[in-house]
Amino acid sequence: MAISSVGFACRSYFPVRTLHSHCLWKIRFNTVAAAIETVDDSDGFFTKDSDSQDKVANGTRDREWKQLNSKDLGISSSMISKSTRKVLNGLKNKGHDVYLVGGCVRDLILKRTPKDFDILTSAELREVVRTFPRCEIVGRRFPICHVYIGDDLVENYPRNTRTESKESSGSDGDEDCIRLNNCLQRDFTINGLMFDPYAKVVYDYLGGMEDIRKAKVRTVIHAGTSFQQDCARILRAIRIAARLGFRMSKETAHFIKNLSLLVQRLDKGRILMEMNYMLAYGSAEASLRLLWKFGILEILLPIQAAYFARSGFRRRDKRTNMLLSLFANLDKLLAPDRPCHSSLWIAILAFHKALADQPRSPLVVAAFSLAVHNCGDILEAVKITKKITRPHDKSFFELVESEENLDFQTLLDEVMDLDASIKDALNQMTDGYFISKAMAAYPQAPYSDLVFIPLQLYLRAGRIFDCVKKEETQMGFEAKQGSKIEYGSLYSGDFPEIRHVFARVVFDTVFPLNLSQEL
Repeated sequence: MAISSVGFACRSYFPVRTLHSHCLWKIRFNTVAAAIETVDDSDGFFTKDSDSQDKVANGTRDREWKQLNSKDLGISSSMISKSTRKVLNGLKNKGHDVYLVGGCVRDLILKRTPKDFDILTSAELREVVRTFPRCEIVGRRFPICHVYIGDDLVENYPRNTRTESKESSGSDGDEDCIRLNNCLQRDFTINGLMFDPYAKVVYDYLGGMEDIRKAKVRTVIHAGTSFQQDCARILRAIRIAARLGFRMSKETAHFIKNLSLLVQRLDKGRILMEMNYMLAYGSAEASLRLLWKFGILEILLPIQAAYFARSGFRRRDKRTNMLLSLFANLDKLLAPDRPCHSSLWIAILAFHKALADQPRSPLVVAAFSLAVHNCGDILEAVKITKKITRPHDKSFFELVESEENLDFQTLLDEVMDLDASIKDALNQMTDGYFISKAMAAYPQAPYSDLVFIPLQLYLRAGRIFDCVKKEETQMGFEAKQGSKIEYGSLYSGDFPEIRHVFARVVFDTVFPLNLSQEL
């Protein structure tokens, strides 16, 4: 299933003439044939903090603006989702200018599947609503539209994607001012690209192509100013770098580390959204590593930060541990267009915390996972587990060898005890007092009692394990049929699908072999 998203940034309400003077410069355009020219590699466009448009625009004067042939970049129409093409065509056929903007352009250049598609258009909001019957306007300060195409939810979260009114435009220079001004509202240079899918042109005003070539995340304006203007950009930088495998520019990295506490200013809903993007879309392991490296994990997930501190995991450490291994195996099953419901990664966090607090026999973990996968048939799960001879990963302290072979009843009792421990871990993860107390044991990690995940999500994660009971017959629980992951169901939070994926992740971690025959 493809999770497609389209957002519209329509006319804004501040004058375009603020940038006209800068558009009198001589603009040099080049078409990319083989290689992209190298530009200045300085960190940021100027050295002193300022958020004035004049200084930002002057900072781009030394960079060569490029008009790139999208075919030379390997971009084809087939790479754009069908839902997005319908929206683009609907607006273009009515005479409106349309551009793809932001991260989707970057991903198309990198031959990656975009998480969503943002459309910038000259159409006013009411014109978009008239064009698409299933459409809603969201956002107050900078309104955008969400459009529903067929059975797909075509959506976008509010972003600072403003464009100027075209009423005063009448020349190519004015058009460049409009495009430049929108790009200057972006967070990072690699997100500051614009693509006209009809003219087959990618516009690069900020050196984004060069930063893509160098695999670098760099803020559009001075990083200190950028993060103080919008501290959510700190988390977005982590998310983008983790997903793409990019590094931060020196200036960007410096201010992420030194301004990391600013993320506590964010609304909890926004934090949850950014964390879900990190953990549910196929780049969870890399995201956790970067959050730890920049001192943000202890703010957002203090209990997991305490685990890293206790296990001696260092910020530059390349070694893995069970928590990272669990998420690495989850990443293998997910992608930007195949995400999971947030309750799954919350359940994995709780499961790992229960094991970290009280290590268990790998057979207990196997039996528990099978019971979850079979939707509560714990007796059958224990019978299957007793036949397992496959070696487990012995590098995790969370897994311990039993002193003797566990008999049927003992194994059954320990599975139920693990189930109770996981539910207790979920309760502890919602308790600010417990979080602050846990962190106090690790002075190297800063104090935090922030609980940003809503209680209802913890409760939903707990329901994943409600099927694990001693009774032979489980009423009201349905096991998943077949081994193929149904990503639409996984994204919507279907419990049989989540239980199936949870069990696969645990087995891939504890018994690191192909599990297709086991599940």
